[in-house]
Amino acid sequence: MKSTAAASAPATAGAPGPSGPGRPSGPADTAAPPPRRIRRQLVTSPWLFAAPGLAIVGVFILYPFVSTVINSFTDKRQLIEGKYVGLANFRELLHDDMFWIGLRNSTLYVLVVVPALVVLPLLLALLVQKQIPGITFFRSAFYTPVVASIVVVGLIWVWMLDERGLVNAVLEAVGAGKVGFLSDQWLLLFSAMAVTVWKGLGYYMIIYLAALANVPRELHEAAAVDGAGPIRRFVSVTVPAVRSTMVLVAALSSVAAFKVFSEVYLMAGPTGGPAGEDTTLVMLVQRTGTGLTGRVGYASAISVVIFVVTVALMLLVLRADRKEDK
Repeated sequence: MKSTAAASAPATAGAPGPSGPGRPSGPADTAAPPPRRIRRQLVTSPWLFAAPGLAIVGVFILYPFVSTVINSFTDKRQLIEGKYVGLANFRELLHDDMFWIGLRNSTLYVLVVVPALVVLPLLLALLVQKQIPGITFFRSAFYTPVVASIVVVGLIWVWMLDERGLVNAVLEAVGAGKVGFLSDQWLLLFSAMAVTVWKGLGYYMIIYLAALANVPRELHEAAAVDGAGPIRRFVSVTVPAVRSTMVLVAALSSVAAFKVFSEVYLMAGPTGGPAGEDTTLVMLVQRTGTGLTGRVGYASAISVVIFVVTVALMLLVLRADRKEDK
């Protein structure tokens, strides 16, 4: 019996197996590497899918940005190639009264509009998140200004706030005098802010609704059992749960508010209100850089300042959020 087993052992060792004839199978066997052409396709395929998007970004974002930065160091004008002037455009900004007026108005726009667009849409979302009959109509009504054309919205508010408009007609009917919403420097600017807030409420309301849907109901129930009222639950439960969304809204609205153009342009006109006192930085870029005699280099310098300030605003918002996390 032993001799028979010994004689059959070599035959078994040399029998063909899954690893090939005459070679025992084991963990050392690995799959053969793919051919070079397949490896090359694996590397290039993602870039082929991303190529259309990268081309759009390069043509419509990166190239204009680089061109603006380069032009900011030249004295280029419309139809006239400029030459390199270094920091001359930026030094001129420091002595330009219109630049400081635009910076003041844009900064004031951020300080007033951003807190309103962070808090009011959240309160609006809390009102419309309840599942009651007819709530869909109110959600649609609050969102309607978002999809409306800014030109149409601006003209409607101009007609309403004009001296012969609806608002002044109501004020006269109740015995009050007319108010120069569109002729007073500060009233005009704050009226444009009100239009911006009114138009942005529905957009940020939708963002808050998505965030509120992820807040566990058990947290509100537990707070209610502990005796917390609606205001206490809002401060202790709702606000911490949607704080990251509030940071996102603050970042988006601050950038949009600092770059405001349409509302002020439609309500104040191309001149920027009385004596140009309501001009914003973007309006100054449009006024300076357009036309046959437009100073493209100087307008590009203002655009670079706007870019730097908007990036600084976003970094400040993100830094404030990190401090809250600590």
